[in-house]
Amino acid sequence: MKLYKIFFIVLGCILLSGCLYPEEKLQKNSIPYNDQIAAVQSSVDQYQKDSTGLLPIKTRDMTTPIYQKYPIDFSMLTPRYMAEPPGTAYESGGVYQYVLVDVEKDPTVKLLDLRMSEEIHELSIKLNIYRQANGYPPFKDLITSDVFTLDFEKLGYKEPPTVQSPFTGEYLPLVIDKEAVVYVDYRIDLNMALQEKEHSFKQGDDIRDLLMKDNPFVPAYSLPYTIDDKGEPIFKPEK
Repeated sequence: MKLYKIFFIVLGCILLSGCLYPEEKLQKNSIPYNDQIAAVQSSVDQYQKDSTGLLPIKTRDMTTPIYQKYPIDFSMLTPRYMAEPPGTAYESGGVYQYVLVDVEKDPTVKLLDLRMSEEIHELSIKLNIYRQANGYPPFKDLITSDVFTLDFEKLGYKEPPTVQSPFTGEYLPLVIDKEAVVYVDYRIDLNMALQEKEHSFKQGDDIRDLLMKDNPFVPAYSLPYTIDDKGEPIFKPEK
């Protein structure tokens, strides 16, 4: 009888610990990310102050797109400036990469939604397979001389792939450039932002920063955009 009691006590402890850990993890990851961003921002500011202007970022190639160019290196911040990376960070099993923008004037912490990269990666693989077999991508429509839509049926899709915008929740289409690199088309988001937010953009300006105004995210995997003579968003032509 004693053995049975011991068995059920041990089993109960195992089940209890198994339930508590996910709950603890869930609670940790449910903290509003605005609070986590503020905590990381404070740590970055203090690190920069103590390091004579240096920033806690990972090294990236100069050709890396601007919004993916300055990911925060949490190994430089923990444990001195913060106990551990926030629960929403990729390093802690979260879905966001913490990055810096405006690093020259005012280094600011933002979030890059890594869930977008899954669809982009899958499309890129299918695109490369098609190119190897046919020698060129399955172009459909010409948006500009540098940006194209794809014939997704030729890539095996029943419906065109999309990614959910972290700004509006809308599902955004994907496009490619002349090098067959896949990008998110943010014109839906930008059109909303141009109508709803104050700005002083003129033709030729890159308007992507407008999306980050009062928003914690960056427009990752994006090409530059500007406005046309009607004030509507268009892909910015290459010089």
